[in-house]
Amino acid sequence: MSGERMERRLAAVLAADVAGYSRLMGRDEERTLADLKTARQTMIDPTVAAHRGRIVKTTGDGLLIEFASAVDAVRCAIEVQRGMARQNADIPQETRVEFRIGVHVGDIIIDDDDIFGDGVNIAARLESIAKPGGVCISDDAQRQVRGKLDIVFEDIGEQTLKNIVVPMRAWRLGMPDGAAAAAEERAPSPMLALPDKPSIAVLPFQNMSGDAEQEYFADGIVEDIITALSRFKSLFVIARNSSFTYKGKPVDIKQVGRELGVRYVLEGSVRKVGGRVRITGQLIEAATGAHLWAEKFDGALDDIFELQDQVTKKLVGAIAPKLQQAEIERSARKPTQSLDACNYYYRGISRLQLMSPDSNVEALQHFKQAIDLDPSFAAAYGLASECYRLRHSIGWARNDTEQLALGKQFALLAVEFGQDDAVALACAAQFFGFAARDAQTADTLANQALSVNPNLFRAWQARCWTSIYLGKHEKALAEVSHTMRLNPIDPEIHQAETAMGIALLFLHRPVEALEWISKALTRRPSFPSALRFATVACSVLNRTDEAYSMVKRLQNVDPDLRISQLKSWVPFQRSEDAEMFIEGMRKAGMLE
Repeated sequence: MSGERMERRLAAVLAADVAGYSRLMGRDEERTLADLKTARQTMIDPTVAAHRGRIVKTTGDGLLIEFASAVDAVRCAIEVQRGMARQNADIPQETRVEFRIGVHVGDIIIDDDDIFGDGVNIAARLESIAKPGGVCISDDAQRQVRGKLDIVFEDIGEQTLKNIVVPMRAWRLGMPDGAAAAAEERAPSPMLALPDKPSIAVLPFQNMSGDAEQEYFADGIVEDIITALSRFKSLFVIARNSSFTYKGKPVDIKQVGRELGVRYVLEGSVRKVGGRVRITGQLIEAATGAHLWAEKFDGALDDIFELQDQVTKKLVGAIAPKLQQAEIERSARKPTQSLDACNYYYRGISRLQLMSPDSNVEALQHFKQAIDLDPSFAAAYGLASECYRLRHSIGWARNDTEQLALGKQFALLAVEFGQDDAVALACAAQFFGFAARDAQTADTLANQALSVNPNLFRAWQARCWTSIYLGKHEKALAEVSHTMRLNPIDPEIHQAETAMGIALLFLHRPVEALEWISKALTRRPSFPSALRFATVACSVLNRTDEAYSMVKRLQNVDPDLRISQLKSWVPFQRSEDAEMFIEGMRKAGMLE
């Protein structure tokens, strides 16, 4: 040993070897080696990494593994043996690869990457007296894990171990044999009733790096995602303690769905490559195993906490809209006679997105049905007010005082019942900012919505439009950019593109403004707001023919629109913004 490199420390040591290895090799050498390789790749190595262990060395039939914690070492031993029992369930006894495992906590000597000393020797001797498929631990290890694991070890008294001078007290855990483990695996878990709103469990992300630092990073991401998703009042999110019971275990998504009573499961992995890290995530429907969404994110490890924050925002920004879309599709397939409040709510969203007078009426009816079933359903009140805002904006009921009064009533109820519901607050902000022309109230509500849920796309949408109404256009540009980053594949992204164009136009950057608004019109050719501001941008740029053409397109969508109506409708608080809008429409030929 090289004295310069040696050090001592306290560690938990796990020693394992294959029971009857010589017999197995004599019977079928190639199969035994192949089975061992499979066990390492599919069971042992991932389980060791998940429990923050370091594989010190391997021999033909054994492993030596170091852990910083006795709890991690014993948990790892148990999971390996359970996993091996499941894999061996249908294999004849005489050809099974079964491990004996011993665990001890003691002083070790580190020389380069190898470890030596009594801590290692005792673990190896304990392994030799373990049963095939079982675990044997020292008294020192048992004291460390007592009360921390839901496992009962059998006290087998003092044992005389080979080459260990003083007899040692030891504890044994007998694991189920393959048939028992298989029966346990096949036994259906009791199925919890699904909540009446979209339910999700976020499983611990798998650390593919074998690096303990990345383990903490992966756990931190999952905890942040659970916290962020919990802010969505429309979701039922399983708490961290329940999700983390699956850490380091091979999981069956359908079984997770049954055990936790959730419709959706998010799983993922973290892999370090050089100075960068790659995080993958996938959203799965538990009952069917169908993959609904998958994405990967790459980032530098320069500031791991900043990276963790960014990944959380991106994942949550993608997951929440995908869950909503999945629920919309599910509610559309459900017979109407069996709909409950939540299903009426999602059916209403699906009709609202169609943006036609008839679908708007249907959407409002669905939201009212949801409210009838649940009079405190804040988000349903908010989206009902959104129906009235759109009628006013698009021209289906412009300046109809009765309609505006009804919309305001729903918006006020959304605020009353939704002090902690970001969807309700954001919808109310949109109504007050545009339909009620009360940008100060809208400003307060948009900020409140973001304080409740800073990851909600709809809240950021309300925030950026309110900034435009208030004339804070530089601020609006940053807010629109964040809105689009939160939901980059949103089917309604033409609204954000239009908002970007409007802010740029009022900042006297009409060329850039027209570029953004043109993107919106490519996605939604009849979107009234985009047509109006494309008209104004063309007028400002003296593109007379294009401005006239835009007015014609706008009149096809909104044939009764007149300058006199726009004057009483325009929500912009800065007089120069309102004047630019009105004069641009007048210059393009809009009738007085």
